[in-house]
Amino acid sequence: MATALIIAGGVGKRMGIDIPKQFIMVDGKPIIIYTLESFQAHPDVDQILVVCKEGWDETLWGYIHQYKLDKVKWIIKGGTLGQYSINNGVQFLKDHCDDDDIVVIHDGIRPLVDELVLSDVIVKAKEYGNAVTSMPYNEQIFVKKTEETTTQYIDRNTLRRVSTPQAYQFGKLSWAYDKAVAEDIGMTDSSYTNTMMVDLGETLHFAAGSDKNIKLTTTGDLQMFKAYLKMKA
Repeated sequence: MATALIIAGGVGKRMGIDIPKQFIMVDGKPIIIYTLESFQAHPDVDQILVVCKEGWDETLWGYIHQYKLDKVKWIIKGGTLGQYSINNGVQFLKDHCDDDDIVVIHDGIRPLVDELVLSDVIVKAKEYGNAVTSMPYNEQIFVKKTEETTTQYIDRNTLRRVSTPQAYQFGKLSWAYDKAVAEDIGMTDSSYTNTMMVDLGETLHFAAGSDKNIKLTTTGDLQMFKAYLKMKA
């Protein structure tokens, strides 16, 4: 069985708005609903858990019923950091998942997750125990010598850029968060499940990615999302 763990606990500071960015309306529909519809439609996703910003759960349930997203089984409260929100979801799923089940973790503000990307991350996780969406890094990367100079670069062929969706066998995911929380490993504001796993000594496996799988954090990202929707239409 595959369970989607959707993280929707963020705020809208970089958007310059007073509501959580996942609830911004685009063409009459909240961003989070675009995201959930991708998982609702995928045949390999059996159930969905949403970790939501506190105080917005009733609003989200209303949208879920409106758009008939019956794979959404639970909404729980998020934490103060993204990693704490994911851990809340993992702890909750201990009563609902077996060790060999697959859990797909995804940012609620990445509404353009492609069906093939989602398929590949699930298939790879079933085969290897984990999978992280990845893409080649096409820009040049230089290391700062001072604030204004550099003498060193990193070969971009040695790099991959990763995002969500990420998928893990639940038994390993549960073990990892228990250990990370107990020993304060990989639970910072700049950490995510993938970086935490590496900090714990795990080997990660790359899955397919897509350039359109953007994370909506700024108004520029929002405009790009609207452009994609117009192209699709």
